[in-house]
Amino acid sequence: MGGSSTGRAFMGSFTSAGGLGVTVAEVDRNTGALTVLGSSDALPDPSFLALGPGGEALYAVGESAPGSAAAFEVSGDVPALLGPVRPVDADGPTHLALAAGHLVTANYGSGSVTALPVLADGSLGAVSSVVRHEGSGPDGERQEGPHAHQVLPDPSGRWVVSVDLGTDSVRVGALDPATGALEPHGETPLRPGTGPRHLAFHPSGRYAYVLNELVTTLAVCRWDAEAGRLELLGEVPVLPDSEPDSEPAGSDSDGSVRAYPSEVVVAHDGRFLWTANRGHDSISVLTLDETGGKAALVATVGCGGRWPRDLTLDPSGQWLYAANERSGNVSWFAVDAETGIPQHAGSVEVPAVSCVVLG
Repeated sequence: MGGSSTGRAFMGSFTSAGGLGVTVAEVDRNTGALTVLGSSDALPDPSFLALGPGGEALYAVGESAPGSAAAFEVSGDVPALLGPVRPVDADGPTHLALAAGHLVTANYGSGSVTALPVLADGSLGAVSSVVRHEGSGPDGERQEGPHAHQVLPDPSGRWVVSVDLGTDSVRVGALDPATGALEPHGETPLRPGTGPRHLAFHPSGRYAYVLNELVTTLAVCRWDAEAGRLELLGEVPVLPDSEPDSEPAGSDSDGSVRAYPSEVVVAHDGRFLWTANRGHDSISVLTLDETGGKAALVATVGCGGRWPRDLTLDPSGQWLYAANERSGNVSWFAVDAETGIPQHAGSVEVPAVSCVVLG
């Protein structure tokens, strides 16, 4: 590790597509550079990761059918399973987060959210609760039923928020830390056919930004932590040729490549927001006003590869990382402190990579 000038990065990848599973890398905090140290394929298709408190344990979903989740001990260069791999009682988990002493997973295939207790040693217990979503959307291929794509705690820690691509909605629930029961609280409908994928909160905790996958727009929302309520304010484009009120697109008739936005990240100081755009293979830069209630697209830059599935900002706010699934590499960018525009600084090979988590 070598002291404060280095850190750790953890990368998930699709083993079914030639990925190495959960990969550990050293981070040079001065240059942003990643150096791969080791990997584990103990869990098939660990597509998304979450680091536990203190960085001593790493959690992963196995994006398969049936779906699973696992804890890893990551003090060494090669991740080691911490306890048994646990079923999530659902198919295709795509995202996970820690909340109220539990691991919660968003299960795309089954359209549900699962809670599993985190035990004293950091390992996972058996499923304590599964909440199954209901509904559908106008896209017959992608929205024939619910598809929970992301789950995360709100900044207050009182609520668990899940984003459902299939039902064009964001759901809010309350997780009982004692029993692990996840109780539905409310649901906010978004514009039909937009296919919301991921959400990020403003540092103030008063706004949230929902990135759509089926159209190239960002939904700006007000978040009321007291009431546990999300309110849609409007949509803004994340690409120069997209319109806030555009219809969900099929295959583009002019032969151009359709874009599928994947991840949204907000600057630690709340001045900028970035999105990753698959197909367009770019990172978009949006500025946020002083309140966080308004966003505007100002630039796009290449993602340093193909099919950027994930974006991660380092704790200093200086480096932005893109996990480029189809080119099999993670690229890092120096973020301009004045403009928010990322400048490509390097890349490392990570086959079929799907996410990056920084320790």
